Amino acid sequence: MNNIRNFSIIAHIDHGKSTLADRLIQSCHIISDREFKDQMLDTLDIERERGITIKSNTINLPYTSDDGNEYMLNLIDTPGHVDFTYEVSRSLKACEGALLLIDATQGVEAQTLANLYLALDNNLEIIIIINKIDLPSANIDDVKHQIEHDLGFPSDDVILASGKEGIGINDIFEAIIKKIPEPKSDQDAPFKALIFDSNYDEYRGVIISVRIFDGKLKAGDKILFMHAKSEYTVEEVGIFRLKLEKRDALKAGDVGYIIAGVKIISDINVGDTITNSNNPASKPLPGFKEVKPVVFSSLYPIASDDYQELSDALAKLKLNDASLIYTKDNSVALGFGFRCGFLGLLHLEVVQERLEREFNTSLILTAPSVQYKIYLKNGEMLLIDNPTNYPDPTIIEYAEEPMINASIIVPAEYMGKVINLCIEKRGVQTNLRYLDEKRIELMYEMPLAEIVYDFYDRLKSVSRGYASFDYEIGEFLRTDLVKIDILVAGKPVDALSMLVHKDKAREIARKACEKLKNNIPKQQFKVAIQGAIGGNIIARETISAYRKDVTAKCYGGDISRKRKLLERQKEGKKRMKMVGNVEIPQSAFLSILKNDDD
Repeated sequence: MNNIRNFSIIAHIDHGKSTLADRLIQSCHIISDREFKDQMLDTLDIERERGITIKSNTINLPYTSDDGNEYMLNLIDTPGHVDFTYEVSRSLKACEGALLLIDATQGVEAQTLANLYLALDNNLEIIIIINKIDLPSANIDDVKHQIEHDLGFPSDDVILASGKEGIGINDIFEAIIKKIPEPKSDQDAPFKALIFDSNYDEYRGVIISVRIFDGKLKAGDKILFMHAKSEYTVEEVGIFRLKLEKRDALKAGDVGYIIAGVKIISDINVGDTITNSNNPASKPLPGFKEVKPVVFSSLYPIASDDYQELSDALAKLKLNDASLIYTKDNSVALGFGFRCGFLGLLHLEVVQERLEREFNTSLILTAPSVQYKIYLKNGEMLLIDNPTNYPDPTIIEYAEEPMINASIIVPAEYMGKVINLCIEKRGVQTNLRYLDEKRIELMYEMPLAEIVYDFYDRLKSVSRGYASFDYEIGEFLRTDLVKIDILVAGKPVDALSMLVHKDKAREIARKACEKLKNNIPKQQFKVAIQGAIGGNIIARETISAYRKDVTAKCYGGDISRKRKLLERQKEGKKRMKMVGNVEIPQSAFLSILKNDDD
């Protein structure tokens, strides 16, 4: 164990984690230049395109130090986005140290602080690296000042590096060996391992990523998942190189994989503890919690014939994404579909994009919503995330909505615009502090429902991209909730219903009606588009009718002849309106979900 080091790379999104990991892998010569490609640890196309890590990966790096000793370095890569905070915390639990990466051009940002606090909570040794020092806009002195002032670390120990150019890579390796402690584990204690990730292989079942804390494990051992209460027999164990490398056994301090013929990925919970069935540990490792979705949306296939294809696609996607939750749903307007729960808006976007790319499905999504607690007059409490399940307002005592504690770091010159945006989103300021003469940290308590729609885009817009945003889910607070129904030609369209705060209802309904007016084609009769709360109409737009020029054949003559023709046309339109149905195109549903800037 003296020669094992387990570490992670943490950073704000887009600070160069994946690029630095590439250089570390290349320096250990475990891959030839011909086989190498950028972002080696990012396996999804969407990760490569967006430059973000969504699925954490692990790799074992053999390294010979300057003094000639050989070490096994286990790099556990972590996602960089706030939606995946729990996965990051479990990955950090599997390590003894972390490389905190800070962009030399951006400085300390919101998730830099959030991820640092996560690492400190797990008692990790922190090595601070200023990355991207090769860029012309790099401001190393400013960033060093931020590290001392904001993070409280001495700037003398900071390593200057460039993942792109390979500068400082040897210094990083030596710092890992000297500063990060070896694993503290007991070889003779009952076997105990932490699950920090899993992925599905269609031939071998679930491949479980683990960190061994005590004891050892080999093929043929019987294992028990302490929270899931399920038992399996181990088929194979090994370590992560670029491919899985089989080993005879995994011992205390190791990071590796277990294959045990698990076919259902929901049996595997990130953060669960594995022990030996015949000689179990007395208690599981601390910190486990069930991952709960916070954003909900319904997915429908554009063509109703594709329902079975969408069902199969979701089942396959869930095999590699245990945090995706879905149940069957149906809508009068859109037919059969699925109600899905997501960890956040990025998770929703990733799932939508993967379904469309990997499984070639065309989707319509309903407006994302959050879960509300509805307290009824008879003392019952309902959890509602779908507007169609909203009970009759006459039996509701009150409602509560989930809040978030948001941290926004922004240059001082954009403070006014950011504060106005937060006030508009019903935020209550809890703290404001100057990090230095140029940057401010704003702390707000805000409703989660206000940030799931367009908050992040607008924050980047008002701050010209300089604001950084991080949040954690808070408690439920009382709110004034109403359900908006959208009526087209007098008929409610259930897929367009929304749960919103009463003060914003009129504005939201008006915008929805305007967008539908622009996207529903004209009919032979007038079509009223209305937004309603119960029986009360709060917004209306009218699509004017096509009008055939029935007077074209009257060349002059008495006005009464023209009037007679127009009256007859009017009667015909009335009859048509009574029996007419309005088809709502897919573009109309999509327009409701788009921001005004799109």
